[in-house]
Amino acid sequence: MPGMEHFSSDGKSMDKKIKAPKFKGKSVGLGIVAFVVIMILCSSIVVTHQDEYKLIRQFGKVQRIISTPGVSLKIPMIETVDVIPNQILLYDLKPSDVITADKKTMIVDSYVLWRVTDPLKFAQTLSGSVGSAEGRIDNIVYNATKNTISNMTQDAVILSRDGKMTITVTGEDNDVQSNDLDVSGETQKVVEITSLTEEIMAHINKVESQYGIEIITVDVKKLDLPDDNKQAVYTRMISERENIAAQYTAEGQSQAQIIENTTNKEVSIMMSEAKAKAEITKAEGEAEYMRILSDAYSDEDKADFYSFVRALDALKASMGSGEGDKTIILTEDSPITGIFYGEY
Repeated sequence: MPGMEHFSSDGKSMDKKIKAPKFKGKSVGLGIVAFVVIMILCSSIVVTHQDEYKLIRQFGKVQRIISTPGVSLKIPMIETVDVIPNQILLYDLKPSDVITADKKTMIVDSYVLWRVTDPLKFAQTLSGSVGSAEGRIDNIVYNATKNTISNMTQDAVILSRDGKMTITVTGEDNDVQSNDLDVSGETQKVVEITSLTEEIMAHINKVESQYGIEIITVDVKKLDLPDDNKQAVYTRMISERENIAAQYTAEGQSQAQIIENTTNKEVSIMMSEAKAKAEITKAEGEAEYMRILSDAYSDEDKADFYSFVRALDALKASMGSGEGDKTIILTEDSPITGIFYGEY
């Protein structure tokens, strides 16, 4: 304290004053400035990736849009950055009930592929929110799906679910055009069925001009029936398939009967022709046999020989092939008797 002397432990006064350490104020100030500069530079850098847009706002107003990937700058504390996706996005809609043209209720479960095409309009109309965009897409796709399926029968909806195809309709139709076919007295009309996706996309209004987005495709991943209608529909489908099977069976049996009758007729004709040919051949053989006999008996030398041979054949037939002794009683004018008398 002023006015007082300082003494050491040995009682001697201390005239020297204690000096306080000096701080490097200049170095600390430079460090603070450097830190502030680095913070300003970091907040000024805008890094844009491949799959995003960057919207630079100044007091809430969009000043510019960065759509190419890279590094750019903004004014710190004055300009802010909003991020908008620049890629194809998937939105899975909730299953919804729709009614077909024939008053059948169906459950449709679908998804949407979409993307942002105009980030400025997307930010102005939907505040740059993906959730807001999905809400609009939900309404648009549901209305398009409902309008599409309400103009189609249940069978047409099920057929169009498998994609684009052409089918042939057989029957009488007053609206048959000149390019239709006429086979076996029945009119056959070729009908082209478009896919359900194409039908729904045709009912979707262009939303790019309104919201700055594009709906790339709408695909129905599942078509189902309400639980209270499934059993009735399954029963009807089983009955229809049984009727079709019965019709095919009847047609098959009819064709089998026709084939069997035709085959039997052809066999009968072939048998008759074969028997006729056999009779002709037999008659020709007998005629030839009689001719040979006639020629043989017309010659006396040959006639005696043939009479002898026939007499031997008759004797052989009379004796038979049984066992034991056999006796033959012959008259004097019998040909066989002539054998023993040496007439031949």
